[in-house]
Amino acid sequence: MNRKAAAAATRPERSNFEPERDCSSCPRLAAYRTTNRVAEPQWHNAPVRNFGPAEARLLIVGLAPGLRGANRTGRPFTGDFAGDLLYQTLLEFGFAKGVYRASAEDDLQLVDCAITNAVRCAPPQNKPTPAEINGCRPFLAATLEAAPNLQVILALGRIAHESIIRAYGLKLSGVPFAHGAEHFLPRMDANSLLLFDSYHCSRYNTNTGVLTPQMFRAVFIRLRETMGANT
Repeated sequence: MNRKAAAAATRPERSNFEPERDCSSCPRLAAYRTTNRVAEPQWHNAPVRNFGPAEARLLIVGLAPGLRGANRTGRPFTGDFAGDLLYQTLLEFGFAKGVYRASAEDDLQLVDCAITNAVRCAPPQNKPTPAEINGCRPFLAATLEAAPNLQVILALGRIAHESIIRAYGLKLSGVPFAHGAEHFLPRMDANSLLLFDSYHCSRYNTNTGVLTPQMFRAVFIRLRETMGANT
């Protein structure tokens, strides 16, 4: 979506930013989804919908559902290690309330925060192809366009960062990814939009020391300072 088109667009209906259960935009992901439905018929095994209030000021964008995490439970970052770290941090900084039990049936609620993914279906080996990232971007662009109070975006990882930048029709070279980076993104209205970057909170990144809990918390400290105390 380029900026001119975004400016002319009306606010999307929910169906425009939530893929259909049997979305066929990405043949490889659709085939993988079918295989998983046969192997694990009780799992969600479908595109994972956004989580959190539509009027949230903060939107967190991850990479894609984990096979045994969101693909199993049907809620972003729910049921795997990345979710353990993310939701613990959201609870600590007042962006969530309740108790996280790694299940979509727990009583966890997001506060002034919503979560989505750059790619909505689980990819093999957690690695979507460039074509799949591009194919799913209209849902991300529609999510961004439909958020009435959006002020801050947190990109978890380079792929999420780059998909956000492309959704706004901007050049990647002008908005480079770096852990802890903060970028002002131009908008069609008078409101400012701030993009924060973090390494993805995956088990691989934390096990290898690419991202420590302290590094992750530091991003949220800045983010909370920027947004102010939760009211």
